[in-house]
Amino acid sequence: MALCTHRAAQENISEQGIVKIIMKQPDVTLIDVTKLLPQAVIDMKYATDDNLTGQVVYCENRCLLHPDAATALVRCFEVAQLAGLNLKIFDAYRPKQAQHIFWAVLPNPDYVADIKIGSHHSRGVAVDLTLTDERGQELDMGAGFDEMTERSHPFYPHLAPEIQRNRLLLNAVMAAGGFIGMPTEWWHFELPNSISYPLLTDVFDCFPSKHLA
Repeated sequence: MALCTHRAAQENISEQGIVKIIMKQPDVTLIDVTKLLPQAVIDMKYATDDNLTGQVVYCENRCLLHPDAATALVRCFEVAQLAGLNLKIFDAYRPKQAQHIFWAVLPNPDYVADIKIGSHHSRGVAVDLTLTDERGQELDMGAGFDEMTERSHPFYPHLAPEIQRNRLLLNAVMAAGGFIGMPTEWWHFELPNSISYPLLTDVFDCFPSKHLA
């Protein structure tokens, strides 16, 4: 596992928050969501220890997306605003290093993408998020982020109607931008053709993990 290092040799960062990844394949330009959607709430869980690993994973607190996903997310934000709601983002682009850590913690493809395939987060086209109300409070989704249990399944039946409505509302907001969900995590959304996007060269590093020792 690499130590946290500065990657200036691998990326160019503009004042507009655009990160250009220099790759063997055509250049991919990642968009800084904090600059694209300054009103959105950013709470990158893997830059904290509030996640399934119990440790800080990301060396840098950066919320980045592929331009296609970023454009789609802007539409989601606009639709959420119509209902007096806001987006609260937990994860977006994810280094491939991180996926190895998550797989070591939970090698279950129902919840964590197999490292042989790679995560759609590492393609820059997936986002984990929830909705907040006018007071900035998260809508009750009945299960916390990274709670890898049946209760996290979007259509888990044994939850109160209010929670079911909140989950349906989140799905509707994300569908407005063209995202689709997954059957096991209410917070995860991705572009429909995510697998067609290449895995990206890591933009930033992850802290060494005890789970890979």
